[in-house]
Amino acid sequence: MDSDLIPVFICAFLFIGLPWLVFHYVTQWKKNGGLSVEDENLLDELHELARRLDDRMATIERIVAVDNPDFRRPASERLIDEHDDDHVFDHLAERRDRQRTR
Repeated sequence: MDSDLIPVFICAFLFIGLPWLVFHYVTQWKKNGGLSVEDENLLDELHELARRLDDRMATIERIVAVDNPDFRRPASERLIDEHDDDHVFDHLAERRDRQRTR
């Protein structure tokens, strides 16, 4: 009798239990797909820190440029757009804000 029920339990587990478990966690992941408030606050703090560090690097570059007129940082490493004097981080923050409102 027991040996007859084992295949039934295995089939029930494979065709009912396993899909239920997968679908349950898929819906949980979709519910919690966005960033938490704590994560957003951390990102904002990191954004502000990156801006301050960028400002400090720009100050150091100006000081070095005064001492050495041939000094020029490669364009690929610059975070400040020389034409508009905008920070790259501002553009990233604007893009993130637009994605939040969608």
